[in-house]
Amino acid sequence: MKHSIVILLLMGVALAGALFTGRPILYNLTYSLLGVTVLSYLWAWYNVSWVQVDRETLSSRAQVGNVAEERFLLRNRGPLPRLWLEVRDHSELPEHRASMVINALASGREHGWAVRTTCRRRGRFRLGPVSLVSGDPFGMFVQRRELTPTSSIVVFPLMVDLHRFGALSGELVGGGTMHRRTHYVTTNVAGVREYYPGDSFNRIHWPSTARTGRLIVKEFELDPTADVWLCVDMDRAVQAEQRLEVSFDKHGDLPVLPARRATALDPSTEEYLVAAAASIARYFIAQKRAVGLLAYGERREAVQPDRGDRQLSKILETLAVIRAGGDVGIDRLLMAEGLSFGRNSVAVVLTPSADTAWVEALRDLSRRGVRGIGVVVDPSSFGSRRRATGVLQALVETGILAYRVREGDSLAAALSAPASPS
Repeated sequence: MKHSIVILLLMGVALAGALFTGRPILYNLTYSLLGVTVLSYLWAWYNVSWVQVDRETLSSRAQVGNVAEERFLLRNRGPLPRLWLEVRDHSELPEHRASMVINALASGREHGWAVRTTCRRRGRFRLGPVSLVSGDPFGMFVQRRELTPTSSIVVFPLMVDLHRFGALSGELVGGGTMHRRTHYVTTNVAGVREYYPGDSFNRIHWPSTARTGRLIVKEFELDPTADVWLCVDMDRAVQAEQRLEVSFDKHGDLPVLPARRATALDPSTEEYLVAAAASIARYFIAQKRAVGLLAYGERREAVQPDRGDRQLSKILETLAVIRAGGDVGIDRLLMAEGLSFGRNSVAVVLTPSADTAWVEALRDLSRRGVRGIGVVVDPSSFGSRRRATGVLQALVETGILAYRVREGDSLAAALSAPASPS
């Protein structure tokens, strides 16, 4: 753009000189500069016109630590080649470097590339939009064209494999019969109804079908076993985060970033809570248990207990976007929501709170037949002055199974061995 201003100034000076002196050379110079200006503008405009950019996201879901892949295809649909074209991507996914510079692209040709990004942060992220940027060989004009279509990707939290958590599946007691319809096929047939498109053929009740002349399918209820409730503390007042120190080089000028951490989790209690909840949810669903989720973040999040891979996806989608922006403590959550827990249910409380009030609330639930498990993310290991020793001591004295997670710990190891208050 600076070059175009200089050319315009020179053209103005040449035109003024030609008008005052009448010399043909100044007129020729004016016409030449005008022609170069017009040609440069048309060149830059054409470079971003009649160009098609297609993007394909191979999967709309990913997980922290896994790779998200996108494929791009740029087509030149104009009659002339492109000498320089830049594709700028404005996606929100961290470290997603999808921008590309194409030096030359002949008419009717296409150029494709793939982008593989390791997901390091959970959440829902926008992919796109894309901007096309180009110019002329003289650097006079820069043209920009916005391509607005976007898509999104959900990055699930980190999950680890747990071989044992709490009691063994056979040691968890059953609950009362639960009269609740479910898409999950169980041994409890609740009734029959007409066939809907999408129903599995193994659910067809053939005697009723033969009697009525219409397809009739069976409906099921959940098995009479205990629900597992994951109660995640998203109170921002109890969270802690360890800030990464940035050092400088020997001259004291350039910052030296710390080496990438061995764990995929950011050093914050919020991320450890979410990863632990996701891992525990997958463990119990693999044990054929009905798992639900409760959390008071920026708003109340509640996923009613159910089973199967679809239920796990619901929980993971909720955990992917939840943030510790609430102002309700975990003790108040237990008191407000505990009335909906059935007898012999399991309440897994995940919190960094050092206040023993939530232990008292969990003990009150145990008197109603709700089995409690405490997962304490120790805030002192994240730079906080609050320590989890008192809470762990209160849990042990109350007879509630307790687990302790510190910053940098292996979640699989920390959630497999009950903790001691020392």
